[in-house]
Amino acid sequence: MALEGYDELDKRIIELLSTSSQGSYRQIAKMLDVHPSTLIQRVKNLETKGVIRGYRANIDYMKLGFEFMGVVNVSASDVVAVQEEISRIPQVVSVFDVTGDSDCMAWIACVDREEFSSVVKRINSIEGVTRTNTSVIMDIKKDPFEYVPPVL
Repeated sequence: MALEGYDELDKRIIELLSTSSQGSYRQIAKMLDVHPSTLIQRVKNLETKGVIRGYRANIDYMKLGFEFMGVVNVSASDVVAVQEEISRIPQVVSVFDVTGDSDCMAWIACVDREEFSSVVKRINSIEGVTRTNTSVIMDIKKDPFEYVPPVL
């Protein structure tokens, strides 16, 4: 099981911080019914293990004007080099190493059709890219940044 080595308190901390990391250690400890020093120690341990990788605001990219989003499926002769090059493009939200009909997928976010087209063409022009297939994201029904793992 993926959560072996984590007790119920660790799981509750992960679940709570996955939904919101706002609040002081004292407030969060009270919600979990533990002493603040216990919570601090547990959170630091989860950070050290790399389970908690940071804290950030959940931004609605569409409301900021990034209304042209898409997924570019990429086939490549040198997958690692192509993935590294795609990762350097500022409009790329994520790069996924995948199996199936393509070697990787790039999630891109752009402010307009012209920028979207330019980014897709830039990916196509990367040395080692042999084929791409782009899908336009029409709407986001479940935001991946709001995912809370089923830890309990």
